[in-house]
Amino acid sequence: MPAIRVEGVIKRYGARPALAGVSFTVAPGEIVGLLGPNGAGKSTTLSILATLLVADAGAVVVADRPLPAQAAAVRRLLGFVPQREALYPPLSARENLEFFARMQGLRGTAAARALADALALVGLERRADEPVARLSGGMRRRLNLACGILHRPQVILLDEPTVGVDPQSRERIFEAVAALAAGGAAVLYSTHYMEEAERLCRRVVLLDEGRVLAVGTPAELVANAGMAPRLELRTARPLPPGWLDGVRGARPLGSRDGETVVAIADTALAPAVLDAAARAGGSVLALTLHRPNLADVFFSLTGRALRDDVAPGAA
Repeated sequence: MPAIRVEGVIKRYGARPALAGVSFTVAPGEIVGLLGPNGAGKSTTLSILATLLVADAGAVVVADRPLPAQAAAVRRLLGFVPQREALYPPLSARENLEFFARMQGLRGTAAARALADALALVGLERRADEPVARLSGGMRRRLNLACGILHRPQVILLDEPTVGVDPQSRERIFEAVAALAAGGAAVLYSTHYMEEAERLCRRVVLLDEGRVLAVGTPAELVANAGMAPRLELRTARPLPPGWLDGVRGARPLGSRDGETVVAIADTALAPAVLDAAARAGGSVLALTLHRPNLADVFFSLTGRALRDDVAPGAA
């Protein structure tokens, strides 16, 4: 049975639809990415699952408990890590965790064990007694995660958990999320970073303008989009027409300013393409192999980039 079941969920803010019939599931031990640009409806979906908002229509079930009817029971089984840090800067990391442990009803030995486990999970044991105000942004993000999973929840909701973090903290967060899922938790991971979803998530829900565009593994979504790998070549001089005629499984997509893009059926064709370019008299100055990814799929479905600040495939 899925730990999270969302069926036909609709949510409006006044006349504006935020969610327009969203459906997906998350199984225990599974990390599912909720992937889409800002304004796609990711935070609204998480807020409904976290019992902070109520859907206008549709069905939402968390750990076999329907919402909103059993919201109080769901809160005890749920760990929600919001995008905005929910920490008290004057307190130490340990004091923050002690506060959230009490909020979750943990006392005595159980609280001490949960606190130690959470600090170890996010790698903050040595900084536990420092004020949060003195921790780096990445460390605060890790502590934010620790506070949300102290009580070992069955279902974990993560809203953009790596925004603005350093590479070391990002790796720590990835490792922690993978460990939580390996322990049996169902994880819904909201992000607009396609590389995070490809690395962490077993399945991905592509969301845009409150609608689900596609659901599947990253490999399935790329395959279903019918997208091929491509080579981008920069040559010393333009390549003549027909230069690829002898290479089966490769076709030119276009040339401009000394750059030629070639679609290939398999990455193993790259050497043959290079040989063909050399025979045509075009000395290759640079070569880039681009494998189709989730950003390309999103662009093919919507005609725009997954993130406002990057072109498709550049993230």
